[in-house]
Amino acid sequence: MVGFVPAKADPQRQRDFLKSTLLPLIRKAEKHEISLFFMDASHFVMGGFVGRVWSIVRKYIKTASGRQRFNVLGALNYVTKKVETVANTTYITSVQVVEMLEQLAKKYSKPIKIILDNARYQRCNFVKENAERLGIELVFLPTYSPNLNLIERVWKLVKSLVLNSAYYAAFDDFCGSISKAIEGLHVENAAEMHTLISDKFHIVDTDKNETLGLVA
Repeated sequence: MVGFVPAKADPQRQRDFLKSTLLPLIRKAEKHEISLFFMDASHFVMGGFVGRVWSIVRKYIKTASGRQRFNVLGALNYVTKKVETVANTTYITSVQVVEMLEQLAKKYSKPIKIILDNARYQRCNFVKENAERLGIELVFLPTYSPNLNLIERVWKLVKSLVLNSAYYAAFDDFCGSISKAIEGLHVENAAEMHTLISDKFHIVDTDKNETLGLVA
């Protein structure tokens, strides 16, 4: 079996970040000392999503034509497993990131900490200044470290639940199914979310050809 990891990923930096920053924040969140979120965007393009369907005969599933896209910026609450969202059909920019910050500041008690990657629209001054204004701390992951961002697991789960091997004739139905799935994850799929969203992380060291399962 072949797996793919970012070529520029630094396993040692990931280990250091996990030990010095990420796991201590998770412990504080578990003690309800902070509200901890993992944030990232996913871009769902309406079309065919590969999945497995067991059948005696070959099955064909329709796929939509075109490139209509549903963009979702999500912030995963580590403790409750609820995902807050800001969505559109155009682009996710720094404006939507600040909208999310405003949303979290209104709904959750401080201090709020957000784990996120180094995308330009998230690390720009506009976002940083608004985060400071709202009293939110942005904690940036080491570069090329999607394996440390727990919301990446959520996006995979959403695709498996409502998109794989599924056909949507209307774009509104496509968007609605995604939104409904995300909104109900912490309730309808509580067991799966509890398993997926934990302090267990994998760090792949391609030089040593090994995968390390790290448990706090």
